Amino acid sequence: MSTDTAAGIPARSATPETPWLTRLDAWWRAANYLSVGQIYLLDNPLLREPLLPEHVKPRLLGHWGTVPGMTLIYAHLNRVIVERDLSALYIAGPGHGAAGLNSAAWLEGTYSELYPHISRDVDGMRGLFRQFSFPGGVPSHASAHLPGSIHEGGELGYSLAHATGAALDNPDLLVACVVGDGEAETGPLAASWHAPAFLDPVHDGAVLPVLHLNGYKIANPTVLSRLDHADLGALLSGHGWRPIVVSGSDPMEVHEAYAAALDDCLDQVQQIQQDAREGGHRGRVRWPMIVLRTPKGWTGPSTVDGHEVEGNWRSHQVPLTAVRENQEHLARLEEWMHSYRPQELFTATGAPAPLIDTLHPTGDSRMSANPHAHGATQHALRLPDVGDHAVTITKPGGERGEATRVLGRYLRDAVVLNAEQRNLLLFSPDEHASNRLDAVFEVTDRRWGLSIEDGDDHLAPDGRVLEVLSEHLCEGWLEGYLLTGRHGMLSSYEAFAHVIDSMVAQHAKWLHTAADIPWRRPVPSLNILLSSHVWRQDHNGASHQDPGFVDHVLNKRPEVARVYLPPDANTLLAVADHCLRSRGLVNVIVSGKQPALQYLDIDEAVAHCEQGLGVWSWASTDLDGDTDVVLACAGDVPTQETLATVEVLLGLVPDLRIRVVNVVDLARLAPAELHPHGITDKAYEEIFTGTAPVIFAYHGYPWLIHRLTYRRPGHDRMHVHGFHENGTTTTPFDMCVLNEIDRYTLALAALERVPRVAGRIGHLRQHLQDKHTAHHNHIRRTGEDLPEIRDWTWTR
Repeated sequence: MSTDTAAGIPARSATPETPWLTRLDAWWRAANYLSVGQIYLLDNPLLREPLLPEHVKPRLLGHWGTVPGMTLIYAHLNRVIVERDLSALYIAGPGHGAAGLNSAAWLEGTYSELYPHISRDVDGMRGLFRQFSFPGGVPSHASAHLPGSIHEGGELGYSLAHATGAALDNPDLLVACVVGDGEAETGPLAASWHAPAFLDPVHDGAVLPVLHLNGYKIANPTVLSRLDHADLGALLSGHGWRPIVVSGSDPMEVHEAYAAALDDCLDQVQQIQQDAREGGHRGRVRWPMIVLRTPKGWTGPSTVDGHEVEGNWRSHQVPLTAVRENQEHLARLEEWMHSYRPQELFTATGAPAPLIDTLHPTGDSRMSANPHAHGATQHALRLPDVGDHAVTITKPGGERGEATRVLGRYLRDAVVLNAEQRNLLLFSPDEHASNRLDAVFEVTDRRWGLSIEDGDDHLAPDGRVLEVLSEHLCEGWLEGYLLTGRHGMLSSYEAFAHVIDSMVAQHAKWLHTAADIPWRRPVPSLNILLSSHVWRQDHNGASHQDPGFVDHVLNKRPEVARVYLPPDANTLLAVADHCLRSRGLVNVIVSGKQPALQYLDIDEAVAHCEQGLGVWSWASTDLDGDTDVVLACAGDVPTQETLATVEVLLGLVPDLRIRVVNVVDLARLAPAELHPHGITDKAYEEIFTGTAPVIFAYHGYPWLIHRLTYRRPGHDRMHVHGFHENGTTTTPFDMCVLNEIDRYTLALAALERVPRVAGRIGHLRQHLQDKHTAHHNHIRRTGEDLPEIRDWTWTR
């Protein structure tokens, strides 16, 4: 066993064994015993009778290898919470070690308070064991069912980002984050070590990473565990951490060393925060952390069937795999569980024995009951009146504006309104100004804890905008911030939102599960603004052209997923205001940043967004008769091309009866039984008519609209035009032409489906094809769109 530090940081001397340490070891043994029981047992929870095959689960699921380290870390945190009166969260990166966290919550009493049928007695212990990784029970990872958890851990890599987000604007909170050494190999976690560059010791809480090096993943050694000690120290120190190393395999020696290291870390945290809060010391801060080296599967079977297990990859999941069929394995399991001496740990009724029953905090101080973890510490968000930021509309489609620039002024005022309670942050991967949201820099700065040089733009230690060139970090920080009750928005280039596909999917699953847990309060929604979108990435080319993130989100549970495509600035204001006020959702907003036509005044915009979709009568010509064709649109560029199509059509067939439908909320297209925002078939037919062909110009991939409407009456009349992966560096209008959502293609698609013009279709087709030819020749000669395209406005 050794206790030392990297980068020359002295460790506090280990203390001699004391009664509290003996009790702490007993608590740790109890948590490990309960964890093994969850993985293996259906019955006989206290081994009051010889263990039989029928006492064992038929399917053995769970991850034992990481549990002993996680429970040791938990036990020692409980000690310092009591001694120092701390508020602490526990983030478990190795999420499949949830058996250990279930055990901790049961020992603290929180589990039984929230789930009375899992009582603190023999029957409750049996229930705790039986439900784990069992049909109708709870999963093996730290899902929303787990008291005190805000981090699922089913997908690895996000623990330290979540921990950092939870610490932001939580000055009195300690966020302990266990980082598994397998998890540490992921890209998101590797970037997450940058946290010291963004944590503000004045206004933020502290993040205490514990890098748990047990040496192995599921079948291989881990990279960090095999690094030279000095190299690992240099890696962590270079990111701004002061690592203290604790290593060993003798439990009592490790307890002593870990207790000293933890006290050392917390003394350093206290000094850092005191210096910053009293003396104004900022600049680069080196935060303490612990590197814990203990054997994988510690205290479990040392060998099984002649193979090394403890300290080896074979202990990653279930060390004894054939307990029901193999008498030797059954005997080894019984011996293993008895090695924890359960008779010392639990009373005759099965409750925790007095030796350990008080070795944890009480009430909300318990990590499993911390209000920050359950959405119980929220402050209401104050938002400006959208009317104060609205674009004045004198005539639909007659003026241009930059939608996201208008939103930036709204967010600027929101930052001011919430400055005192510090519960609103904005996140972006170096794109806040690029996406025209830079008005916020009139009242705040970009968060930056490193050196600031002449020429740097709006950097400060306490800025309300967090920018780092990692979508993973921005998303993870925002999720941690939201899950602890605060509010925020992430803005990103549309194509690169795919970087966080799986993160958003995991968060959506968490929200869906949490909604059914009564003791979890709904947390503020995850709001993602996608700008610099596919139709105005003509300058960057194909690499920046992908509108598929909305498809990914709408594949998630309908109770959670929302997608909005506001066509102009005032509808963007209405949508953003709605999303920021919402709870428990994933809201995706797609809005361009380039100058574009504006259509609705603020009252019309709010009403249109509340309805989600509707007929634009001011752009339609079927007010007093049957409809020849419906022109539908969703998205700002498709809306412009649809309105231009109206003028093209009326120039060719002046008496054509056209209905224009604009869709803001995509889920409105789905049947009501499939999505809570869906409308009835009757309402759908009133909008889209029961007979007319529908030419739908859509922002993204066409098949999403078909999927949403395939059950609707008259789906065979739905003809969707959208992005077809025909992207390149070209002009804005040529992007539309390449993907067949331009006004001339849409006009031809409409005319082909109006029977009364069939006799003229050849002439009409030629006219429209000639328009394409003129466009093609002009852009290749001049490099820009035709003036009649570039300068087009709605003139009807």
